[in-house]
Amino acid sequence: MKTVVAVLFAWVASLHGESPSILPPPAGKLYHGFYWGGVGTDTHDPTEHDVTPADVTRYEQAIGAKTAWVYFSNNWFESRKFPIEMCTWIRNLGKIPYVRLMLRSDVDQRHGEKRFSLQKIITGEFDVDLRAWARDAKAFGSPILVEWGTEPNGNWFSWNGKWNGGAGEGPKRYIAAYRHIVDLMRAESANNLTWIWHVNWLDEPERKSNALENYFPGENYCDWVALSVYGPTTPLTRDGTESFEFKMREAYPRLTKLAPGKPVIIAEFGCDLHNRHVDVVRWTLTALEDLFSNRWPAIVGFCWWNEGWQNDDHKKHDTDM
Repeated sequence: MKTVVAVLFAWVASLHGESPSILPPPAGKLYHGFYWGGVGTDTHDPTEHDVTPADVTRYEQAIGAKTAWVYFSNNWFESRKFPIEMCTWIRNLGKIPYVRLMLRSDVDQRHGEKRFSLQKIITGEFDVDLRAWARDAKAFGSPILVEWGTEPNGNWFSWNGKWNGGAGEGPKRYIAAYRHIVDLMRAESANNLTWIWHVNWLDEPERKSNALENYFPGENYCDWVALSVYGPTTPLTRDGTESFEFKMREAYPRLTKLAPGKPVIIAEFGCDLHNRHVDVVRWTLTALEDLFSNRWPAIVGFCWWNEGWQNDDHKKHDTDM
C-alpha cells in the first residue's frame, strides 16, 4: 500500500495583502485542519474548544505535517462574544481559525432548543449579539472559516427539522435562520468570513423530508460546502464500516449538484482506533489516498476529528479517534 506523503499537506497562504479571502491550495495538495477533543476519555472536552498551542504541536508532531486550520466550537451558552483570544493565538501560529458558531443551550443532543430556537433567530431576538460578533470578526482582520447549523440532516442537533415543526416546516426554518445570520454579518461588512455549509454524508433518518438538499440555503449563502464522513465511531459498532469511498460515492454527487463550482471540504473525518470490524489504519490510509487521487476534484481540504468519549460504564467500550 502506498504511504501518504506528508509534504502533500498545504499551508493556508492568504493572510497577507488587501484581500482577506482564502486562496485555493496548490495543485495536487489539500488543506489539512484538525479538531482536538483530548486524548481518550480522561481529557475529553464536550464543549469542543479546549485546544491549546501545545495540542497543536503535539498533533503536528504525531502526523509529521503542518496544519492549515484549527477547528473549535463557539458555544453561546458560555458566551455570545466573538472568541477573540482563541482566534488570536491560532493566527499567531500561522493558522486559520475555523469556528463552529453554536447557538445552543448545552452540549446534549437529540432534543429541541428553547433558548436559541430557529424561530427566535428568525425573528431577530439575537440580532444585537450577532451584529456585535460580526463587527469583532471584521476587526480581527484576517480570514476566518465559520459555519452555523452543523449537520442539519442529522437529528442529533436541535436545528434538524424534527425539532422545528417537523418535515414540512423544519428545513424551511433552518434555511430562514441560516440566511438571517449570514445577511446580518455581511451587512456589518465582515468580509473576512468564509461561510461553510456543512452536512452529514448520510441523511439520518433516511427520509425524503430530511434529505440534505432540503436544508441548502442557496449558493449565495455559502462560500464552501462540507461533509462529515466518519468510519465506525465506537469499538463495537458495525455501523459506518463501509469505506470512505463508498460514502463519498453517495454524498459527493449530491453536494456538487447543489453547489456546482463551490470548494468542498471534509469538515469532520475520523475512525475509532479499536473497532473490531475494520482495520482503522487501512481504512484511514485508503481514505487519504482516495482524497489525494483527485477522484473528487472539488475537494480542497479535510479535517481530522481527534476525540475520545465514554459510551457506557465499560472502559473498553470508550470511543478513541
